[in-house]
Amino acid sequence: MKPVRFERHDSVGHIVLGNPPLNLIATDFSESLSEAIQEASESEIRVLLIRAEGPNFSQGGDILDFIDKEFNAWRTFISDMHHSYRKIEALQIPTVCAVRGRAWGGAFELTLACDFIVTADNASFCCIEPSVGTAPVCGGVQRIAERAGPARAARYVMLSEVMSGTTAGELGIAAFVVSEDDVERTALDLSIRLSNGPTRSYAAIRALLKAWAAGGVPGADQVVLDLTMPLHNTEDARRGRTARVEAMKRGVEPEPVTFLGR
Repeated sequence: MKPVRFERHDSVGHIVLGNPPLNLIATDFSESLSEAIQEASESEIRVLLIRAEGPNFSQGGDILDFIDKEFNAWRTFISDMHHSYRKIEALQIPTVCAVRGRAWGGAFELTLACDFIVTADNASFCCIEPSVGTAPVCGGVQRIAERAGPARAARYVMLSEVMSGTTAGELGIAAFVVSEDDVERTALDLSIRLSNGPTRSYAAIRALLKAWAAGGVPGADQVVLDLTMPLHNTEDARRGRTARVEAMKRGVEPEPVTFLGR
């Protein structure tokens, strides 16, 4: 069985790390992750959930798999991993990651490629690379800095300091912190909620966040009209506005709207 696989459950896609108990990142992991993301991108899903089987999300890289890789082979392997993580960010649907146990090294970076991290309070995140004389290679440094600030990125990356799920929530790295037993249910409930939401609105919001990350408020301001104005003529917007107007006429709060992504 592949160490990473894609499953579709109604409008929610699942990328499953399926090589417990450690779900180590190796060559076959990289190849099957890329294939799973491609399957997700070609499906009709409205949200993507990344989760893992076993006690750990992933303990990170399988050093025995790549310790003897020649430099160019190693660089290509890392390039492929980096590209896969960026493909997750390039999807035009919300992405959710469910974390229990360890999310170390490249696995921590994989979680950071998602919009929402749902973590167990007793989970652990760690940039292990500096402790062995290397550095994160798939965007971890800059994405921790983006979420938690450069001083905290320096602390947790340079010192390879272990970060608990609770701390990840306090620092703004994780969006939801729950008990270990509640991680999958919370992540799936969030995914289903998002799958019933305004998909095109979410895509515009994700694009604005990327524009802000690249160019700050001025950068986002440059594209805000181009990204948001087309939404006003969508079927979802008409559906949402109609529901609100009808509720206002009745003097009540509108019921939640199920959007169609059109």
